Amino acid sequence: MIDSLKNTQYPTLNPSSGYAHLADWGLIFVEGEEAASFLQNQLTNSVLDVSTTHSAEIAQGPNAVRLVGYCSPKGRLLASAWLARFSMDEMRPTCFALFISKNIAASTAKRLSMYVLRSKVKVTDVSDTWNIAGFYGSETELETIKLETHSLALRMPGVDLNQQSFARTLIATPKDLSSVAQETDNLEQWNFLEVMSAIPRIVLATQEQFVPQMINFESVAGVDFKKGCYPGQEIVARSQYRGAIKRRLQLARLGIGTMDRAAFGPGVELFNSADPLQPAGMVVLSAINPQVLDTINLQIECKLDALEHSEIHLGKVDGPVLKIDALPYPLIEI
Repeated sequence: MIDSLKNTQYPTLNPSSGYAHLADWGLIFVEGEEAASFLQNQLTNSVLDVSTTHSAEIAQGPNAVRLVGYCSPKGRLLASAWLARFSMDEMRPTCFALFISKNIAASTAKRLSMYVLRSKVKVTDVSDTWNIAGFYGSETELETIKLETHSLALRMPGVDLNQQSFARTLIATPKDLSSVAQETDNLEQWNFLEVMSAIPRIVLATQEQFVPQMINFESVAGVDFKKGCYPGQEIVARSQYRGAIKRRLQLARLGIGTMDRAAFGPGVELFNSADPLQPAGMVVLSAINPQVLDTINLQIECKLDALEHSEIHLGKVDGPVLKIDALPYPLIEI
């Protein structure tokens, strides 16, 4: 049974705003005269009409920020990223920045580079030379952010919990120019908000596990079905228009007690007693609840029939039972 988010009490974050150093996030630059057309042919979302944001300003809104996926020829997500186009200086008037999980940044940049061929495009993984931080807080507090001269920033979708709205911003600053201390005190709060957004992020443990619709990618504006071809496009489109998707991303929670963190991390499989011989899904993202003791919140990908007819267990058939919560957005029906 799925609980309503309106009837589920989630904690008020303490502090209700702050910065977090995001050591597990990386950054890829794609630049050059043909960068836009190159990415248009590689990613699940359209990028040709993305507006340009100047460095030290925040890219925000659907015209400036896009959630994008990068698929294998089989339509499985190799990566997901938040993308914006920046004008960094006169020598670099157009640079696409992809904020991505750090443990897949190098392999993603390498794979993209394989398809550059004769295009006037340069793909660079700069994860080791840039600091990535996250800021969360109210709309008013977002307006007080002061960026370094060479910083790049984009605004992610907000998260509403207990009638409190949290704006979220990703900020990248060159390590040799950064004067901001790498804050870690607020990392649990940031991770919790990311999980509760129900917007997935691909990490190393979940590469090539999901067709985009299996983790609601089309319902959170990560797929443009009107754009041209990209790797895996036919499979993604077929899944959409033939109603072939029988799995979806859900929110869940669990009391963890003394459980090791690896036991509920991304890639951990889920089971249900009605069909114990094969997994029913897997963990997409998870985060310690910062205010509720011994509680973990998760994004999970799961078979829809398993959700309807049986309990979902973490890790093994007789593992702990997950409590399933409603999503904060409507699904695009397939």
